[in-house]
Amino acid sequence: MNFQSNRIGQIPPYLFAEINKKKEELKKAGVDIIDLGIGDPDLPTPKHIIDKLIKESQDPRNLKYPSFSGYSEFKQAVADFYWRQYQVKLDPDTEVLALIGSKEGIAHIVPTLIDPGDYVLVPDPSYPVYRMAALLANGQYYNMPMTKETDFKPDFQAIPAEILSQSKLMFLNYPGNPTSATVDIGFFLEAVEFSRKHHIPIAHDSAYNMVTFDGYKAPSILEVEGAKDIAVEFGSLSKTYNMTGFRIGYVVGNKNIIKALSVYKSNTDTGQLTPVQKAAAFALNSDQSCIAKHNGIYKERMKVMLEGLKIIGVEVSPPKGSFFIWAPVPGGYTSAGFVSSVMEQTGVILTPGNAFGPSGEGYFRASLSVPNERLYEAVNRIKEKLKIVIT
Repeated sequence: MNFQSNRIGQIPPYLFAEINKKKEELKKAGVDIIDLGIGDPDLPTPKHIIDKLIKESQDPRNLKYPSFSGYSEFKQAVADFYWRQYQVKLDPDTEVLALIGSKEGIAHIVPTLIDPGDYVLVPDPSYPVYRMAALLANGQYYNMPMTKETDFKPDFQAIPAEILSQSKLMFLNYPGNPTSATVDIGFFLEAVEFSRKHHIPIAHDSAYNMVTFDGYKAPSILEVEGAKDIAVEFGSLSKTYNMTGFRIGYVVGNKNIIKALSVYKSNTDTGQLTPVQKAAAFALNSDQSCIAKHNGIYKERMKVMLEGLKIIGVEVSPPKGSFFIWAPVPGGYTSAGFVSSVMEQTGVILTPGNAFGPSGEGYFRASLSVPNERLYEAVNRIKEKLKIVIT
C-alpha cells in the first residue's frame, strides 16, 4: 500500500542520498572511493571552538530546551560579524534568527512566504533544496537559467510577466553552489531594485561567503541601501569554520520576514542545542586566522584539480569563491554519462551538473573536500583509465 501524500510523490530521491547509495555499493565491491561529490569539508573544526563546545556542554543549565528564536549571545555575535564584515547594522532581537543549519531555514522560508500554487524563482543551476521546498509547500518553481555567457547570473528581464505576477519569493546564491560564480555589489543592487519593483522578497543563500580567494571579498546583499525592505540573507558556520555537523546557521535582514519565519519554526522545531549556539558565538567572536589558513588549503587543492583537469582536456578558470570546481564535461558525454563513467571506471565520485537543474547539463561539479594526495590520485585515475575514451 502507498501511504505517502501526492506532494511527496513529486519529490525525487535526494541527489546526495543516491550518490551515497552508489558509493556504498562500490565500497562493498572493494573499490577505493575518492568522494568529490558532496561539499562536506574534511578539515577539522578549529580546536578552540571544540573546547568551547565541550565546556558549555558540561553545564546542565545549557542542556534544557533552547529558545525558539535563538540564544541572545549567538544573535549578538551574528550582528557584530555583519558590522565588522559589511558595515551592516542589525538589531539582534528583530533582524537575526538562529537556525538549525541554513538548509533548515531555506526549506522553512518557502511555506512561510508562499501559498499553494504560488511561484518561487529559482536560479538554474542551483542547490536542489530551493525547488524541493517549493514542491513540498504545494507551490511551483520557475527556473531562471544561468549560463557561462551570463557569468552564471540570472536575467531578471527574461522572466515572463505571468510568472512574476504569481511569484512570492526569489532565491539567489553567491558565491554559488554548484557554479562557484561570484558577483559584485552592483548585481545585488540590480536584484534589489527588480524585487522591489515586483514586490518579490529575496532570500540570498550566503553559505560560502567566507570561502574566497585572491583578494575577492564576497558582498552581502544587505549592503545595498533599502535591501532590508525586501531581502533576507542566510548564513552558515558550516563552511567557514568546518562545522557542518553542528547544524548551526542564521538568517538576517527584513524583520517582518524573520518574524513570520520564527512563527513557522516555533511550531515545527525547538531550536538548536544551546552549547552549539554558544560555541558558534565564540567562533564568530574569537580568532579568525583559521579562515585564511583553510582558504589557503582550498586554493592549493584547486590548483591541483585544475591542472589535472587541463591534462584531460577540461579547462576551467580558477573560481574566486566556494570550494567547488564547476567544469564542462568532455565532448561526447552528457553530465550523467561522464560522472557514471568516472565513478564506475575510477572510483572517483563527481556530481552531474543536471542534478542542479536543466541548465546544469553539460557540466559536472567537483568538491575540494579531500587532501591534495587524494586529489592527485583522483586526477591520475581519470587521466589513465579514461584516456582512451576522452582522446
